[in-house]
Amino acid sequence: MGKHTREDILRICDEEGVRFIRLQFTDILGQLKNVSITRSQLEKALDNKCMFDGSSIEGFVRIEESDMYLHPDYDSFVVFTWLTGDDKGKVARLICDVYCHDGSPFEGDPRYVLRKAVKKAADMGYSFNVGPECEFFLFQVDEKGRPTTKTHDQASYFDLGPVDRGEDCRRDICYALEEMGFEIEASHHEVAEAQHEIDFKYDEVLRTADNVMTLKYAVKSIAQKHHLHATFMPKPIYGISGSGMHTNMSLFKGGENAFYDENDPLGLSGTAYRFIAGLMEHIKGMTLVLNPLVNSYKRLVPGYEAPVYIAWSAKNRSPLIRVPSTRGLGTRLELRSADPSCNPYLEMAVCLMAGLDGMERNLVPPASIDSNIYDMSKTRRKDEGIENLPGTLEEAIRHYQNDAFMQAALGGHIFEKYLVAKKEEWKDYRARVSQWELDQYLVKY
Repeated sequence: MGKHTREDILRICDEEGVRFIRLQFTDILGQLKNVSITRSQLEKALDNKCMFDGSSIEGFVRIEESDMYLHPDYDSFVVFTWLTGDDKGKVARLICDVYCHDGSPFEGDPRYVLRKAVKKAADMGYSFNVGPECEFFLFQVDEKGRPTTKTHDQASYFDLGPVDRGEDCRRDICYALEEMGFEIEASHHEVAEAQHEIDFKYDEVLRTADNVMTLKYAVKSIAQKHHLHATFMPKPIYGISGSGMHTNMSLFKGGENAFYDENDPLGLSGTAYRFIAGLMEHIKGMTLVLNPLVNSYKRLVPGYEAPVYIAWSAKNRSPLIRVPSTRGLGTRLELRSADPSCNPYLEMAVCLMAGLDGMERNLVPPASIDSNIYDMSKTRRKDEGIENLPGTLEEAIRHYQNDAFMQAALGGHIFEKYLVAKKEEWKDYRARVSQWELDQYLVKY
């Protein structure tokens, strides 16, 4: 996805026969939304004159404040290659920022929240690069096309066809993304049956968040063509590993990796240590954003490689934060707790803001934990000062609302609307009777 001008977009649409354009944006819960227009309305849209009803979008505005405008990001223009091939013309998309009727950016737009974090970093002299590792499941559908949790394969980590019967689907997804300008670094089968991962190149954080949303859309759309259902639900099946979105991140300053110091025993700069400290300082409050669903906490349990404990290490994979071995320009931190159900704009914004807070306050991280935390006793973890991540959505809500940093990072509008939505989700969950309860109690009692 390169740099485009208004004229470029109009020309490409005419040359390639694009007749339908989706103006995409994301609500606060991370759901992709769009206003669709025909080619005849494109000039109007490119002039920021496309209006929609914001009161119909989760967490946006009240009905009396509903008129909102979409401002397309020209650089996000791509043609959806997998939606072509019929006489109705091709389909393209533009990712948009949301603006109020008075011309001001809408503070409830997740993309705006990330833009503010990026500006803060820039004001401090830094740019922020991110590389997420998005995992997902491919399941069979029933005779009516409804999703099931039946797996389509019996493969495991790095297996391939014919064992990995989702390989063809994953390959088509990669081809489609590359045709849209993605640089796919790797794709492979993950640990669990029917679980897959596609990794794309490290990039500037705003573009990366856009790419995550595009990846989710492409994966789901192309899976349908293969008569499969793709889900980014963190833990769809009991007893097997869930899906994470490990987030690799680094700060750059003047073209140099600000996390690297060749004179440090671990090759890490003071900036890196302070960034780690900021993440650890706020991780409990951040967890509601990184792990936003009731189901997220079914993944964050011991025994399935997901992080449970708040620690960092350059030598093992059990802590929350891992420092991969690459140094120099590739020096980075890997935050392992986030899952792919999160809103990537908010997730990356709070990660950046937490790290910057650690830098501004000169926070010092605890000592690195280089042994396997999963093998430690509770007593030893306590002696080492290792705390647990929130274990339920309810606990995450409590930490979120008690950390003033989260309101500062997200802004008052999203902070409050997000909190209300998550409280309602937990309330609804608590009132529901699960199949597990029926299996355990219906006959016994």
